[in-house]
Order: sequence, then structure tokens, then C-alpha cells
Amino acid sequence: MSVFRGSGVALVTPFHEDKSVNFEMLEYLVERQITNETDAIVVCGTTGEPATMSEKERLAVIKTVVAKTSHRIPVIAGVGCNATERTISFVEKVNDLGVDGMLIVTPYYNKATQNGLHEHYRQIAGYTPKPIIIYNVPSRTGCNMLPETVARIADSCPNVTGIKEASGNISQVAKLASLVGDRLDIYSGNDDQIVPVMSLGGSGVISVLANLLPKNIHDITKRMLNGDYITAKDAQLSYEKLIEKLFTEVNPIPVKAALNMMGMDVGPVRLPLTELEETHKNELKRAMSEVGIRSL
Repeated sequence: MSVFRGSGVALVTPFHEDKSVNFEMLEYLVERQITNETDAIVVCGTTGEPATMSEKERLAVIKTVVAKTSHRIPVIAGVGCNATERTISFVEKVNDLGVDGMLIVTPYYNKATQNGLHEHYRQIAGYTPKPIIIYNVPSRTGCNMLPETVARIADSCPNVTGIKEASGNISQVAKLASLVGDRLDIYSGNDDQIVPVMSLGGSGVISVLANLLPKNIHDITKRMLNGDYITAKDAQLSYEKLIEKLFTEVNPIPVKAALNMMGMDVGPVRLPLTELEETHKNELKRAMSEVGIRSL
């Protein structure tokens, strides 16, 4: 079963200047996304900086997003880490928080074999009734999940219902789509590949850019789902420069800088991430202006 189709925002976690979580701003961001027709909220994914948050903070952030969303759109919680047992422990704590699904990244640093990846997800899937979305992002984990492994997991784990594919390899996405068919939802994990991935049968995107332009990204995915490929393609290409500038430094450094420039006080990033360099900030500001985003 699909957790969602369309645009899921990879939501930032706002901080105060002292780096504590800004729950008031978090609620504002959630409401803004819902008002602008975002189809799902992904909380504590990479963009939400969970690697620098305590377990207590992550649970509090997930609870806040679930409560504020109030079942209006699905909430997907990022729950993965590089150790299977620790992931299971966290999954069991999130099970009762009211989320609609869980996003589980491939184990980072360990460089698991394809058999190890299969066992990782097979064991985790047995500890939750919630739908699971695999997150394949080799550039950050040092580990690429092959299409054959994804298909094997889909065969053995009925509650693995989707994959966020952020390898950037369209040939890999095509092979994956040919192997899994309608058994898994494939979501683009790259904002510059929404149209290509959906043209291969993908169900949508889990988007960083949607933090800035939630309605616009929703509209691209809606057009693709409705078969309006030319309009969707034109919209995708119009944001190409902005997408490039959103990744001049590691995510979420630029997107938090952009939100701050838009007047949404999402605060700083946490170390070891640092604030956006001035040259990149100016380039980002120009790219935002070119697509009509006003900044302070």
C-alpha cells in the first residue's frame, strides 16, 4: 500500500540560536506545508539533522509533527541508523507515536554486503506493522543498494512498500522499476530528477526544495501523475539553477540558509555542519530571486 503519492517534503528541523529545537517554528513549518498542498511530511530524515539530535529530541520532534498534522496528510519518520539492533529499538519506540510510515536509510559506514542489507531490512520489518520506505543514498552512506536486492526485500517483507532512490543513477532507477513493477513506490530522492524518475513509473519525490516551494513541487508531481509531462518538465527545468545552489554545500546547510533569508527563522545547523559561506549565500539568493522567491 502506498504511504503517499506526489510530493513529500524532507522537512528541516528548526533550532533556536542555542541549537535547541524550536518547536513553535516546527509547528509553523508543518502548517505551511499542509496549506500549500504537500502530500506527506518526512520528519527526521537527512534534512532534519537527526544525526546530531538525541533520541529524546527525535522522539519529541516526531510527536510534535504528528500532533500538528492531525491526520491531514501522512507523516513518515526517519528512524534508521547503521546498527540493526539500535534501529529496531528506535522503531519500537516510534511504533506508537501515530506515524503513517518509516523511512529507513541503508546502514552507513559499515559498508554492508547486499545480503547484509537484505537481512537488515528483513529483521527490522518484523518489528513494525507500519509501512517502510527504504532510503538509498550512496553519496552519504558509502553503500549502494542494488535493484536486485530491493526486489528481494520487496518479496520477503510485505510492509516494505517504497524506496527513496537518491543514487542519482537513472539507469539504476529504470532497472529497479523493471524488477519491482507496482510492488513498490519509487520516490525520487533528488529534486532535479522528479520528472525522469516519475516518467519511469515513480510515485513522487521526497524533496528538499519543497521546504521553499511546497505548492510548486506538489504541482510538478500532480502533473506527472495526470500525464501532463510537458508542463511538468518545463517547471522542473525552471528550478534547475536553484536546485544546484541548494546543494553547493552539504544538505541541509543551504536550505536552512534559504529559509532564514525568506524570513522563516529556522536557525543554525548543528556541528559538524557549519553556516553557508558568503559566496554561496549570495549565489543562492540570486537563484531564489530568479524564480520569484523574496528574501530579506
